[in-house]
Amino acid sequence: MLDTIFGLPVHPLIVHATTVVVPAAALAVLLAAVWPRFRRWAGWMPLALSVGAVVLTPLSTESGESLEHRVEHSDLIETHSQLAEGLLPWVIGLAVAAALLLVVARRERQSPITPPADGSPAARADEAHAGTSVVPRPVLLAGAVLGLVAALGTTVQVVRIGHSGAQAAWSDAVSQTPAPSGGDDNGN
Repeated sequence: MLDTIFGLPVHPLIVHATTVVVPAAALAVLLAAVWPRFRRWAGWMPLALSVGAVVLTPLSTESGESLEHRVEHSDLIETHSQLAEGLLPWVIGLAVAAALLLVVARRERQSPITPPADGSPAARADEAHAGTSVVPRPVLLAGAVLGLVAALGTTVQVVRIGHSGAQAAWSDAVSQTPAPSGGDDNGN
């Protein structure tokens, strides 16, 4: 795999794309799982973002392994690497949930929503459920539960990976004590 571009490591470039796409996919799947109107409006978007996350995750991991061979070994880098390897199952779960929710959304869009015949509570209840009546309940529940779990798990894992990566990259570069303020370059 390509590990540098113009002498710069590829890993930070791919990771920046991953840190945008993976949380965006998690948010889109989460919203699709809990908000029927968003689910119907978003259509293919949660699935497309999730598939993008599934593609970017191994690319980030592979480029990180290439970079790992070019830098001095440390426990922080090892922790970061181990956490990163745990992301792929989460984004695969996210993609599966997005696919289920897409099936739900397509069926919801195909279901006609009819106005209530009268103002009775039964008619209002029928209207409220009209958009989901053609969706098999197990598919809706599976998509929603898997979507919630995968979105939350993915988000937690991305935060852990990002934090450990920042520690690995910046722990030696940033002083724990602030630089003295004021004065000019001459120490005045």
